[in-house]
Amino acid sequence: MEEQNRMETSNPIWSKNSINLEKVNRTVDLIKDEMHKVVIGQEDMIDLLLVALFAGGHVLLEGVPGIAKTLSAKMLAKTIKVDFSRIQFTPDLMPTDVIGTSVYNMKTAEFGFNEGPVFSNIVLIDEINRAPAKTQAALFEVMEEKQVTVDGKTRKMTFPFFVIATQNPIEQEGTYKLPEAQLDRFLFRIRLQYPELQEEIAILNRFKDDFSMKTLEVVNGVFSGADLKECIDLVEQVHIKDELIKYIAEVVHNTRNNGDLFLGGSPRASLAIMRASKALAAINGRDFVTPDDIQFVTFPVLNHRIILTPEREMEGFTVDDVVKDILEKIEVPR
Repeated sequence: MEEQNRMETSNPIWSKNSINLEKVNRTVDLIKDEMHKVVIGQEDMIDLLLVALFAGGHVLLEGVPGIAKTLSAKMLAKTIKVDFSRIQFTPDLMPTDVIGTSVYNMKTAEFGFNEGPVFSNIVLIDEINRAPAKTQAALFEVMEEKQVTVDGKTRKMTFPFFVIATQNPIEQEGTYKLPEAQLDRFLFRIRLQYPELQEEIAILNRFKDDFSMKTLEVVNGVFSGADLKECIDLVEQVHIKDELIKYIAEVVHNTRNNGDLFLGGSPRASLAIMRASKALAAINGRDFVTPDDIQFVTFPVLNHRIILTPEREMEGFTVDDVVKDILEKIEVPR
């Protein structure tokens, strides 16, 4: 990623934009500066979080406990001057605990709706895979359509509406496998890895004199919902050539006709790759999409949407292996 950024800034072609992306680039720099006050490393994760934010999608962060999944989500939320709520998913959590419920008012003799914590702008769902299927189903409508229907009445979410969910690997005790239909509603699944040695040393040095983690309080809100809307409008104007549209379609179509896969990507996956690649291009200061943008976002877009055949899974193949093979086989537009 860093090599790509260096290449783009050193090549004069990248600077000839017909769209003024200064607003997007300034916003990205401000967010990263604030997040780096606390979060060390995880550069790809931060980039993908920003891509999802500007592409209007939701994000699933997956990794073992203690590698800053929840912390990163909270720090990103702090940089935006909008409402934030956190929902801790547990096995006994009910759908009404998420979306809200109608309550009878004795004084007025009428039912009133009490909004649940999902009625916010940025919603952090911590350990999403610890709640059973009934509670997971409460998120289907709101994540896809940005609305909640209760007692026959539909209530719209306010802009922006961005869900960041965290989960531990499915092998961890006390977790439930998320339904495929719900996974498909996340733009990305970002797999977080352990930090490198030098990064872990930097983490220890940063907090060696800060046991109470007061450093978290220095992260400031640096842009508003209106600023985000303006950035999203600019991302929508980023140009993508017809050849690259066809390239995206061929990649996703190949997942549906692949002997290594039991389940391929849907048109929602194609749209996700297109939207994410446009957002990535804008974040990198370009008003046009390149094949590198598409290839970079294809992995986090597809890794939770496609399923290996039992034979390939037993042989030790991974979803990323198959996606890499598909990208190598399909000719890249020039």
